[in-house]
Amino acid sequence: MYYLEMNHIKKHFDDLEVLKDISLKVEEGQVVAIIGPSGSGKSTLLRCATMLERMDDGELIYLGEKAAWSENGASVYEKPGKLRELKRYYGLVFQNFNLFPHYSVMKNICDAPVRVQKRDKKEVTEQARMLLKKMGLADKENAYPYQLSGGQQQRVSIARALCMNPKILFFDEPTSALDPQLTGEILKVIKDLAAEHMTMVIVTHEMNFARNVADHIIFMENGVIVEEGEPETLFTSDNPRIKEFLGKFED
Repeated sequence: MYYLEMNHIKKHFDDLEVLKDISLKVEEGQVVAIIGPSGSGKSTLLRCATMLERMDDGELIYLGEKAAWSENGASVYEKPGKLRELKRYYGLVFQNFNLFPHYSVMKNICDAPVRVQKRDKKEVTEQARMLLKKMGLADKENAYPYQLSGGQQQRVSIARALCMNPKILFFDEPTSALDPQLTGEILKVIKDLAAEHMTMVIVTHEMNFARNVADHIIFMENGVIVEEGEPETLFTSDNPRIKEFLGKFED
């Protein structure tokens, strides 16, 4: 089953065409890595997938249902008599954590499930504690973001996304703000999620990670998908542009 379908997506900012007729599909349990040079449209594609940006053209489908914008600007499923908030089906982990600085770790994780999803506070708190333990942060529930390292903050943001029980999890360069040691912490968390068959779409510059963890890799440049396929197929591609790009990451 396809958890996500993006068909003929186009997006421009003023005269700059950032996405040019992009189409992709993500299956249940699949890990898709999106790679390519800076400015290729990778993050914009994720923002369109999560409806943080309005597409100029194209079709976005989650779990077989077409997504659209309602009159009040909310993202919803376009199905008569069955409009449901789109955001309950995905989680997004940003590169700069985006934690609320005035909330404790526990409140950062629990606020949206309780306030937005209207779930039982006790049940959400229990789930949050389980996720913090899984992230190696069981002793940090009362801490505030400024008291945590960058790697710890990013693990809290992953726990926050998981506490929404998403069908699909998006990562927008989740290690770009971290030093090498902390990067390893986050990549291990994502690798563990992949082993649990969490459906994920990951924009990343970590080539070895993408090669070892992803089921499918998409190479983007100048707003188009240049090539896509299984990791070994793409990493051994004869396409000169892909070979040049990947060569920059070789030791």
